[in-house]
Amino acid sequence: MSHLKLSAVDKFYGSVHAARAIDFEVEKGEIIALLGSSGCGKTTTLRMVAGFEEVSAGTISLAGREVHRLPPVKRNVAMAFEGYSLYPTVTVRENVAFALKAARLPAEEVDRRVRDVAEMLEISDILGRYPTSISGGQQQRASLARALVRDADLHLLDEPMGQLEPQLRTLLRGRIKHFIKERGLTAILVTHDQTEANALADRIAVMEGGVLQQYASPAEIKERPANLFTGAFVGEPPMNVFPATAEAGDGAIRLNLGGGTELRYAEADFAPAVRERMLSHGKVVLGVRPYAVRRAETGAGAGAGAGTGAVAVVTVNQWLGDQSHVAASFAGASMVFVEHDRAPLAPGDRIALHLSPDDLHLFDPATGAAISHGARPA
Repeated sequence: MSHLKLSAVDKFYGSVHAARAIDFEVEKGEIIALLGSSGCGKTTTLRMVAGFEEVSAGTISLAGREVHRLPPVKRNVAMAFEGYSLYPTVTVRENVAFALKAARLPAEEVDRRVRDVAEMLEISDILGRYPTSISGGQQQRASLARALVRDADLHLLDEPMGQLEPQLRTLLRGRIKHFIKERGLTAILVTHDQTEANALADRIAVMEGGVLQQYASPAEIKERPANLFTGAFVGEPPMNVFPATAEAGDGAIRLNLGGGTELRYAEADFAPAVRERMLSHGKVVLGVRPYAVRRAETGAGAGAGAGTGAVAVVTVNQWLGDQSHVAASFAGASMVFVEHDRAPLAPGDRIALHLSPDDLHLFDPATGAAISHGARPA
């Protein structure tokens, strides 16, 4: 039995349908990320689980109990709020220890647990200070400590590191995950940060428009996106996408991308089921991740076939300290690709790009649903 289960959960604010038939399950000890842009429904979903928003329809069960009609205090859920919500009249130490003291734990255990979580989050030096005298980032870590230190059936973390500088965020991601896993806690975090979701979560729920787009492991979402939205939203730099027409003949599969660009592959490069699906659709959306695009060795102007390289013209070349991000005019649009060394390219240079059939993602242009991933059907 799953530890947490949301079944057909809806939320309306008047005529606004903020969450639409949300279904997912969380196993005990899992860390789940709700990932999406502002207004996608992720915080609304989290607040319905916590009990701060009423469910318009559907059910929520936690640890074997239906909790969607219970007030927050009876759900045994710990929450770190994006707005911190610290008690201003008591110290950081007393804020963090509040739930432990309310549970009447021995003073020595309270002190130990507060000390452990404070050291983990680098707030040991501010435990004696009041919330109004510390920075926003310190307040956020104090709020996170107050949630993580509790004994609860579920820990909910709303943008838990949004106010922290990048170096500290990188340090704390690993510590927080270890802290949660070591204690067997179950946690859901809300974030718009893909790096944070990938680093912390066992599974990611990608949301948009109040709809759960895909719920899977970070690797599955990256390698086999369920639809065009997920494929284009998850990944940095974003997936390159192009409208294309699929045709077959003379033992070859041709993908016409427009602008005179044609990708040509042997029929044998694709599994029979993939060939059948792409040709039955005819018109598709082709996606390829920037890290999968390669410069063809044959050089510029070598032709349009996939084996020789499709012609592109460099527009931007950015060196980011450890890799080059290059944008090129390709098939009437822009193709971005990544190289791990300095790319000796300048705007205006003609190059040839190779797209392996194993790296192509094809989507239905009408519904956005995935058709295939490389040689495999979706």
